[in-house]
Order: sequence, then C-alpha cells, then structure tokens
Amino acid sequence: MKPTIIFEDFSRVDLRVGTILEVREFPEARKPAYQLTIDFGDLGIKKTSAQITTLYTKSELLNRQIVAVVNFPRKQIAKFMSECLIMGAVAGKDVMLLRPEQQVKNGTSVL
Repeated sequence: MKPTIIFEDFSRVDLRVGTILEVREFPEARKPAYQLTIDFGDLGIKKTSAQITTLYTKSELLNRQIVAVVNFPRKQIAKFMSECLIMGAVAGKDVMLLRPEQQVKNGTSVL
C-alpha cells in the first residue's frame, strides 16, 4: 500500500469519463500500445497512448467510455504528445480499463 494521503491530495486529481473516438497503432512505442483520441465533452478532445493491446482490439475500443486523469501535464512519448492518462486495473502485463456501468455524458466527473 502507498502512503496515506488526505482528501485534498485526492481532490486535485481530475478524473473524467470520455468516449474513445479513434484508435491507431503506435509502432514507435517501446511496448505495444495504441494511440487514442478521446472526447471529454466540454473539456474537448484529448489524445493519449495506452499499453492495452493484450486485452483489446482497436474495434473493441471504438466508442467505449473510459475513465481518465485529465489534469496531468502533457507528456512526450516518442513522436506523440499524450494529454491524459486512462485508468485501468493492472494484472501482470494486462490492463483492464475502468469505465462506468452505464453510459454517461462525456466529461462527467469521477469521485
């Protein structure tokens, strides 16, 4: 377990729901990954890369809602600029994406 934090630490993380609009191969990544374009409603469109190729095909990801951190600074990954971080449960090399049980509006906050 990581060190205990206070609620104010957690509240600074902006978790939102978005819908994956586009999935591309990312051959320049060190580990197999996809480039994702995600719609976060009023927050706009953001891009990220994700090492989720072991459990998901590109077609399975299209139009899927996911949960992501949207207030990290942009990060250069190879020739790609990542603008958010999708959330998932990690089991070995597999990452299972977190998502709402029902369809919600893009940009909805996750508490």
